[in-house]
Amino acid sequence: MKKTLSTLVLSIIALGAMAQIQRPKLVVGLMVDQMRWDYLYYYYNQYGTDGLRRLVDKGYSFENTLINYVPAVTAVGHSSVYTGSVPALTGIVSNNFYIHDKWMYACDDATVKAVGSNSDEGKMSPRNLLASGLGDVMKMASDCKSKVIGIALKDRAAILPAGHGADAAYWWDTSAGHFITSTYYMNQLPDWVKAINKKIAVKPGTDVKTSVAGVTKTFQMAEAALDGEQLGQDSITDLLAISVSSTDAIGHTYGTRGQQNHDVYIELDRQLAQFMNMLDEKVGKGQWLLFLTADHGASHNHNLLKQRHMMAGGLELWNTLKPMEAALEQELGFAPVIKKESNGWVFINEIGAAKAGKSMEKVKAAVCEKLLTNDSILYAVDCEKVLTTTVPQPIREMIVNGYRKGRSGDIFIVPKAGWEDVDGSEKYIGTTHAEWNPYDTHIPFVMYGWHVPHGETSAPAHITDIAPTICAMLHIQMPNSCVGKAMNDYLK
Repeated sequence: MKKTLSTLVLSIIALGAMAQIQRPKLVVGLMVDQMRWDYLYYYYNQYGTDGLRRLVDKGYSFENTLINYVPAVTAVGHSSVYTGSVPALTGIVSNNFYIHDKWMYACDDATVKAVGSNSDEGKMSPRNLLASGLGDVMKMASDCKSKVIGIALKDRAAILPAGHGADAAYWWDTSAGHFITSTYYMNQLPDWVKAINKKIAVKPGTDVKTSVAGVTKTFQMAEAALDGEQLGQDSITDLLAISVSSTDAIGHTYGTRGQQNHDVYIELDRQLAQFMNMLDEKVGKGQWLLFLTADHGASHNHNLLKQRHMMAGGLELWNTLKPMEAALEQELGFAPVIKKESNGWVFINEIGAAKAGKSMEKVKAAVCEKLLTNDSILYAVDCEKVLTTTVPQPIREMIVNGYRKGRSGDIFIVPKAGWEDVDGSEKYIGTTHAEWNPYDTHIPFVMYGWHVPHGETSAPAHITDIAPTICAMLHIQMPNSCVGKAMNDYLK
């Protein structure tokens, strides 16, 4: 009888073990700032076989992944990938925006201090983010046993992906010449961070973001975190959110073509190969899951396009708005009419309009009418009325997804294709991004590793589909404001 009972108990235990949900030991999110989708293939023949080509040749690529909101900028992209949501719900509507009529940076937090330096570059946290992220739901699913770490040169690129409940986010303080964090996460840097800082620090004030060295230092920090935090070393799935910022800084400075852009992507490829080999060694082959994506793309330099007989130009809104503002002030009887313009959002002086007895509806109509006198502007839209305009439906939806009252502007500007808000001179060699067009919104989304087959699809996908796809693979609830759909049917 005792033997039968013991056998029964052992059988139940064995069945319980067999029924355990399978999960990878580590999820690595790799965001490459300003990486156009076509960079997977533009430099393909120059990549080694163990880095980006390893992802393309052996992973699964969602070839038609688009951003489904405006503006396509860094803070918004980094928050949307990990929340599976849009700016209207996350509250991160640009890199800078108004909160309670105060102009704010996306990660500003006056209640915290820098840890690792004494500069204002450490007064940052995710508190302006109004949605939970992938790391947060992983924490909840594991009763806070999962470790969640965010790493990037840019603070917003480390903080927003890591989410609210992260163990830490680390970013580069240029004034200090090394990685720091804030008191939101801890009161002193761990010993492993101090050690890696000592190894890779540069002279304070040196800008590593616009150099290939910035890519190297980002991966050195990620490798140190892997060891220092023992990520992926037990049965609880951890998250390491890495963002490469130098690709964006170099693109802004030198454009999408040329030696500088080439060099930064070749270094990314080399560092990624080394990092994935380290994951195989330290976490185990087949035990980790990686996804590669970007926060936005970038337009080709307008001078380059014009040399090839393509329509393009620099919008130069900072100059365009000056004569318009003077005319609007005379017409409407208060000043300033436009208090700020940022990433296509135009912010109206609502207090001034009220004092002058002007309705916001009439003021916005007057501003839109004036903006449309510029031939480079295709649409100027009252954000409260966008659904009833003649703007094409896909762009209407992107504006709606990007608009949050009280944080976004009152009007959104849509330039002609090929025009960005940059210097229009013949000497300009850089680039930027923000618009709805595919050059700014078509991004890579490649998965590799644990339970990922080789393949690709051109089925429509969005930036907001990334988080729910990972959540479905992990069998955990998606973030609280997620509007994306899981794409797991393609991974079978």
